[in-house]
Amino acid sequence: LDNVNFAVRQGEIHALVGENGAGKSTLMKVLSGVYPYGTYEGEIYFQRQACRFHDINDSEKLGIVIIHQELALIPMLSIAENIFLGHERATRGVINWNEAIAMTQELLKRVGLSESPNTRIDDIGVGKQQLVEIAKALAKKVQLLILDEPTASLNENDSEALLSLLRQFKEHGISSILISHKLSEVSKVAD
Repeated sequence: LDNVNFAVRQGEIHALVGENGAGKSTLMKVLSGVYPYGTYEGEIYFQRQACRFHDINDSEKLGIVIIHQELALIPMLSIAENIFLGHERATRGVINWNEAIAMTQELLKRVGLSESPNTRIDDIGVGKQQLVEIAKALAKKVQLLILDEPTASLNENDSEALLSLLRQFKEHGISSILISHKLSEVSKVAD
């Protein structure tokens, strides 16, 4: 990456398109803290504040969440366990499963899934797994959602459902960065 200037407004769906190897994913990994401050030159500003992310937890605390092309779900765990993995609803080390299940039901409703929070990830299809990843981002109070080729492995119906969800998020002030090679999708949703 060299001389990159990139700005996203609140409630905007910003598309990022380019050839393989052009640096799209690298830029998003810098923005989300996967590549920590000091491994690159330049500045990141989020909500007018300079940011120096040392890891992905730093960016997530501010509401910047990245969903990679390869989903980061544990197949043998339930939807609820995946959504709160690393961010458990707990008091003094004891997980409050009633709270986690109730919150998972609300999050699943927001992304259009009717599955039980106790459903194992390996019992649902890739399209639904992608929606679980988005529910996981919502659980982290996402302000800026970065999606790296989110529809690459989805069929047309699942892709359309995901794009529709991005439009809904836009209405609620959530910004999105959509990395895609599918120009038809970009032209449908991107500002």
